[in-house]
Amino acid sequence: MTVTAAAGVRPGTSRPLAGTGTLLRFALRRDRVMIPVWVAVNALMVLSMPGTLEGLYGTAAERADLVRQMETNSSLRAMVGPLFDDGLGALTAWRVGVYAAALAAVTGLLVVVRHTRDEEESGRQEVVASGMVGRRASLTAALLAAGAANAALALVVTAGLAGLGAAGAVAFGLGVAGVGMLFATMAAIAAQLTESARLARGLTAGVLGGAFVLRAAGDSATADGSSVLTWLSPLGWLENLRPFAGERWWVLGLLAGAAVAQGAVAFLLAGRRDLGMSFLPTRPGPAAGRLATAGALAWRLQRGAVAGWSAGFLLAGLVYGGMTEGAADLVGDNEQARGIIERMGGQAAITDAFMSAMIGMLGLVAALYVVSSVLRLSGEETSGRAEPVLAGAVGRLRWAAGHFVVAFGGAALVLLLGGAGFAAGHGRDAGAILGACLVQVPAVWVVGGVAVLLHGLLPRAAGAAWAVAGAVLLLGWVGPALDVPQAVLDVSPFGHLPKLPGGEMDWPPVLVLLLIAGALVTVGLAGLRRRDMST
Repeated sequence: MTVTAAAGVRPGTSRPLAGTGTLLRFALRRDRVMIPVWVAVNALMVLSMPGTLEGLYGTAAERADLVRQMETNSSLRAMVGPLFDDGLGALTAWRVGVYAAALAAVTGLLVVVRHTRDEEESGRQEVVASGMVGRRASLTAALLAAGAANAALALVVTAGLAGLGAAGAVAFGLGVAGVGMLFATMAAIAAQLTESARLARGLTAGVLGGAFVLRAAGDSATADGSSVLTWLSPLGWLENLRPFAGERWWVLGLLAGAAVAQGAVAFLLAGRRDLGMSFLPTRPGPAAGRLATAGALAWRLQRGAVAGWSAGFLLAGLVYGGMTEGAADLVGDNEQARGIIERMGGQAAITDAFMSAMIGMLGLVAALYVVSSVLRLSGEETSGRAEPVLAGAVGRLRWAAGHFVVAFGGAALVLLLGGAGFAAGHGRDAGAILGACLVQVPAVWVVGGVAVLLHGLLPRAAGAAWAVAGAVLLLGWVGPALDVPQAVLDVSPFGHLPKLPGGEMDWPPVLVLLLIAGALVTVGLAGLRRRDMST
């Protein structure tokens, strides 16, 4: 099906961009679910903020007081950045700008790597390239697909925020899209340098994590975004664009220039390597350590991702733990802000409720890890690497179980490390914090179980697990701020978890979620055992 869809290009040309239009249409068709879901999640997160912030800080005095508090609250600046103006538009850009840009960056890197290095790994690109397809057509189509996703996001965000100020809305929409394209072109370079799509995604995601850390460190040091560390981060460029607060239009030139320069490097590299090869080839054997079991092989393949996610969660926990007291001071007597924290974290004291809300956010992000880890199995299957393994004395269930142990066990591990960082940053309540992190595990496993179910029964639709994870993230992140009815929040498995620390432990929903996760995995494995393997 993949080859047929791209075969509309006639064989026999040396033009480097020949067939780009056909490949772009095919890429957009393949991503007809993923791109709209990620764009919708991002746009809804942004567009929900003005109404929420207006309810939280309805008067000019309250907004001016917030600006003064942010000038002295370094922990909150590390989390969301500095606040440059007390207008509703500036508050919106301050509250969601960093996270909207990070989400746009993730979308861009996923799209580009999927349509470049993933295609080469699977062998499909070799068949497509045998037709009338130029040397750089696939890379161009991938970048154009990422550009379409970011353009759609920019248009929706700009239109939605135009009522707060046309100039600020345009600046914010273009800034978020610019960060998305900068990381898309960065992913394009990584796809040329590495032989593995997993490594290309990991390298780009690692740079994104580093950008967040640099921005956080710079913003905690200064209240006006002027730190050198902030300027070293593309996320810091977005906040220094200052939408709705005296826009610095020249910062868009930095984003555009960096994206164009990286795109040019990616095109240069693409023209200087053979198909399937890379500039940083995988080290040949012999492999160190024991690879006598399917589980050992799965661990070997995924240990880098586990290490990266573990380090990220440990760092995030340290940041969140360190800002707990500052966040409680910021909420103060604001009843609406307190209400949102309590809807996310329970009716306990505000400090416990904030910790519970932040630990819940770690759980939502861990759901993204478990989906990516489970879907690694799909990559092994479609690339043909699973066939040599299954040709030996390894059954499908043993092969799959090795990856699922890493996926589900890794989710528990990263949450524990996030809790350890949180406890270290907070300085106390280590047992309660670790227990609250472990309570998130059953809900994370349910999302992972959905990914297993889709892979086992509908392998071509396995990517829809990302849509499920995105919907869960949206409900958990934006739902409480919008005062969404509890019946809607309960669609997410995270809506049934007890609010710890500070709340009462409620075992029945936790056990039910574990049973649901087990049932999903069981049905998915049964489907995998009976269906044909993908080729």
